[in-house]
Amino acid sequence: MAECGACREDELAFDGARSFGLYAGKLRQVVLRLKFAGDERLGVRLGELLASTWDSLPPAEEFVSSLIVPVPLHPSRRRERGFNQSELLAAGLVRALGRQSGGAAPQVAKACLRRQRATPPQTGLSVAARRENLRGAFEVVKPDEVRGRGIVLVDDVMTTGATLSACARALKRGGAAWVMGLTLARATPQFPDLTRVDSDNTVDGLDRDST
Repeated sequence: MAECGACREDELAFDGARSFGLYAGKLRQVVLRLKFAGDERLGVRLGELLASTWDSLPPAEEFVSSLIVPVPLHPSRRRERGFNQSELLAAGLVRALGRQSGGAAPQVAKACLRRQRATPPQTGLSVAARRENLRGAFEVVKPDEVRGRGIVLVDDVMTTGATLSACARALKRGGAAWVMGLTLARATPQFPDLTRVDSDNTVDGLDRDST
């Protein structure tokens, strides 16, 4: 599974990223349903899809002891939404990995990384503006959990990589050995992160083009 061009850019702080599919068609619609229609159970089901992408994260032998870190929301955004969709995805991923391995799965660390300031939505911003918007937005609050560990960041959609990069930069300042990104969807210029949702779609029969 090839890395996208953005993942190879020097200015990105994470060491690589993988996605289950492209942010298009039914996959895009269910992501929007999760975020804006409050369907929390859908988040765990979608997270299970990430298990099929887990084995493509190199180097595979190091991922047994890696730490899964959901991208955090600011407390004000979490109160507004009622949940953090990245935490739901991480929970589904771990559940699926546990089934595959007979019970053993990486640990999820939900409290080691904090979003310390609220930021305007990234939608519609240029690449440079997205990076500036997130400058200094994240901090590690439990460095003992991440020091010397490999980290897999989990999020719903990667558009430019700015959010994953800002998180990775904070985690590496906190002592993380490496940081990989794992997202449900990878946006393209043809399928930007819009906010309209079709609530009639289900997880079954997702259109998928791996990236």
